[in-house]
Amino acid sequence: MTTISVARSDPTAPDARALIAALDAYLGHLYQPEDNHLLDPEQLTAPDMRFLLARRDGRAVGCGALRIDPSGYGEIKRMYVDPVHRGLGIAGSIMSALEQLARAEGIGLLKLETGEPQREAVRLYQRLGFTRCAAFGNYSCGGGASIFMEKTL
Repeated sequence: MTTISVARSDPTAPDARALIAALDAYLGHLYQPEDNHLLDPEQLTAPDMRFLLARRDGRAVGCGALRIDPSGYGEIKRMYVDPVHRGLGIAGSIMSALEQLARAEGIGLLKLETGEPQREAVRLYQRLGFTRCAAFGNYSCGGGASIFMEKTL
Protein backbone atom coordinates (compact mmCIF):
# COMPACT_ATOMS: atom_id res chain seq x y z
CA MET A 1 0.00 0.00 0.00
CA THR A 2 1.29 3.46 -0.93
CA THR A 3 1.67 6.03 1.81
CA ILE A 4 1.63 9.76 1.04
CA SER A 5 2.70 12.21 3.74
CA VAL A 6 3.09 15.99 3.71
CA ALA A 7 5.04 17.78 6.43
CA ARG A 8 7.15 20.84 7.09
CA SER A 9 10.71 20.28 6.02
CA ASP A 10 14.08 21.93 5.59
CA PRO A 11 14.29 23.26 2.02
CA THR A 12 18.09 23.03 2.16
CA ALA A 13 18.05 19.26 2.78
CA PRO A 14 19.39 17.22 -0.19
CA ASP A 15 16.03 15.69 -1.17
CA ALA A 16 14.30 19.08 -1.05
CA ARG A 17 17.12 20.69 -3.06
CA ALA A 18 16.76 17.99 -5.70
CA LEU A 19 13.04 18.71 -6.12
CA ILE A 20 13.63 22.47 -6.25
CA ALA A 21 16.34 21.95 -8.89
CA ALA A 22 13.95 19.78 -10.94
CA LEU A 23 11.28 22.49 -10.67
CA ASP A 24 13.77 25.15 -11.78
CA ALA A 25 14.76 23.05 -14.80
CA TYR A 26 11.10 22.48 -15.71
CA LEU A 27 10.27 26.19 -15.44
CA GLY A 28 13.42 27.06 -17.37
CA HIS A 29 12.04 25.13 -20.36
CA LEU A 30 8.65 26.87 -20.18
CA TYR A 31 9.57 30.51 -19.58
CA GLN A 32 12.14 33.14 -20.38
CA PRO A 33 14.47 33.87 -17.42
CA GLU A 34 12.83 37.25 -16.78
CA ASP A 35 9.44 35.54 -16.46
CA ASN A 36 10.60 33.12 -13.74
CA HIS A 37 10.13 34.22 -10.13
CA LEU A 38 12.23 31.59 -8.40
CA LEU A 39 13.26 31.30 -4.77
CA ASP A 40 16.31 29.24 -3.93
CA PRO A 41 16.37 26.84 -0.97
CA GLU A 42 18.05 29.38 1.30
CA GLN A 43 15.35 31.97 0.58
CA LEU A 44 12.75 29.37 1.55
CA THR A 45 14.18 29.30 5.09
CA ALA A 46 13.21 32.97 5.73
CA PRO A 47 10.97 33.67 8.74
CA ASP A 48 7.99 34.45 6.48
CA MET A 49 8.23 31.09 4.66
CA ARG A 50 6.73 27.69 5.45
CA PHE A 51 8.13 24.87 3.28
CA LEU A 52 6.43 21.48 2.89
CA LEU A 53 7.72 18.26 1.42
CA ALA A 54 5.49 15.45 0.16
CA ARG A 55 6.76 11.92 0.46
CA ARG A 56 5.50 8.77 -1.20
CA ASP A 57 6.56 5.70 0.72
CA GLY A 58 9.29 7.80 2.34
CA ARG A 59 10.69 9.24 -0.91
CA ALA A 60 10.47 13.02 -1.53
CA VAL A 61 8.20 13.49 -4.55
CA GLY A 62 6.72 16.98 -4.20
CA CYS A 63 6.98 20.31 -2.46
CA GLY A 64 5.23 23.61 -1.87
CA ALA A 65 5.68 26.70 0.24
CA LEU A 66 3.61 29.40 1.86
CA ARG A 67 4.99 32.93 2.04
CA ILE A 68 3.26 35.09 4.59
CA ASP A 69 2.94 38.60 3.20
CA PRO A 70 3.04 41.47 5.72
CA SER A 71 -0.19 42.85 4.24
CA GLY A 72 -2.06 39.74 5.46
CA TYR A 73 -2.35 37.26 2.60
CA GLY A 74 -0.44 34.06 1.97
CA GLU A 75 1.33 33.36 -1.31
CA ILE A 76 1.74 29.83 -2.63
CA LYS A 77 5.30 29.30 -3.90
CA ARG A 78 7.41 26.43 -5.28
CA MET A 79 4.57 23.97 -5.97
CA TYR A 80 5.93 20.89 -7.70
CA VAL A 81 5.31 17.18 -8.00
CA ASP A 82 7.80 14.91 -9.76
CA PRO A 83 6.16 13.97 -13.10
CA VAL A 84 6.53 10.25 -12.35
CA HIS A 85 4.28 10.70 -9.30
CA ARG A 86 1.61 12.97 -10.79
CA GLY A 87 -2.02 11.91 -10.93
CA LEU A 88 -1.96 10.44 -7.42
CA GLY A 89 -3.44 13.43 -5.56
CA ILE A 90 -0.09 14.58 -4.20
CA ALA A 91 -0.46 18.18 -5.39
CA GLY A 92 -3.90 18.34 -3.79
CA SER A 93 -2.46 16.99 -0.54
CA ILE A 94 0.27 19.64 -0.58
CA MET A 95 -2.26 22.40 -1.26
CA SER A 96 -4.53 21.15 1.51
CA ALA A 97 -1.62 21.22 3.96
CA LEU A 98 -0.65 24.73 2.81
CA GLU A 99 -4.23 25.89 3.36
CA GLN A 100 -4.18 24.40 6.87
CA LEU A 101 -0.93 26.24 7.60
CA ALA A 102 -2.43 29.49 6.33
CA ARG A 103 -5.51 29.11 8.52
CA ALA A 104 -3.30 28.34 11.54
CA GLU A 105 -1.43 31.59 10.82
CA GLY A 106 -4.73 33.51 10.70
CA ILE A 107 -4.55 34.04 6.94
CA GLY A 108 -7.87 34.22 5.10
CA LEU A 109 -6.65 34.82 1.54
CA LEU A 110 -4.21 32.86 -0.61
CA LYS A 111 -2.65 34.16 -3.82
CA LEU A 112 -0.38 32.61 -6.40
CA GLU A 113 1.34 33.28 -9.70
CA THR A 114 1.56 30.68 -12.45
CA GLY A 115 1.49 30.76 -16.25
CA GLU A 116 -0.44 29.60 -19.32
CA PRO A 117 2.11 26.86 -20.20
CA GLN A 118 1.32 25.17 -16.87
CA ARG A 119 -2.18 24.14 -17.90
CA GLU A 120 -2.38 21.25 -15.44
CA ALA A 121 -1.46 23.58 -12.58
CA VAL A 122 -4.06 26.14 -13.64
CA ARG A 123 -6.73 23.42 -13.78
CA LEU A 124 -5.69 22.13 -10.35
CA TYR A 125 -5.91 25.59 -8.80
CA GLN A 126 -9.32 26.17 -10.42
CA ARG A 127 -10.60 22.83 -9.07
CA LEU A 128 -9.39 23.89 -5.63
CA GLY A 129 -11.39 27.12 -5.77
CA PHE A 130 -8.81 29.64 -7.00
CA THR A 131 -9.99 32.33 -9.41
CA ARG A 132 -8.04 34.76 -11.55
CA CYS A 133 -7.15 38.09 -10.02
CA ALA A 134 -4.99 41.15 -10.69
CA ALA A 135 -1.22 41.13 -10.32
CA PHE A 136 -0.12 41.51 -6.71
CA GLY A 137 2.99 42.15 -4.66
CA ASN A 138 6.16 42.75 -6.66
CA TYR A 139 4.86 41.07 -9.82
CA SER A 140 4.16 43.02 -12.95
CA CYS A 141 1.84 41.86 -15.68
CA GLY A 142 3.79 43.59 -18.46
CA GLY A 143 5.17 40.46 -20.14
CA GLY A 144 1.91 38.57 -20.14
CA ALA A 145 3.50 35.26 -19.10
CA SER A 146 1.88 35.27 -15.65
CA ILE A 147 -1.56 34.25 -14.46
CA PHE A 148 -2.51 35.49 -11.00
CA MET A 149 -5.04 33.63 -8.86
CA GLU A 150 -6.52 33.88 -5.39
CA LYS A 151 -8.74 31.96 -3.01
CA THR A 152 -10.56 33.07 0.09
CA LEU A 153 -10.25 30.54 2.89
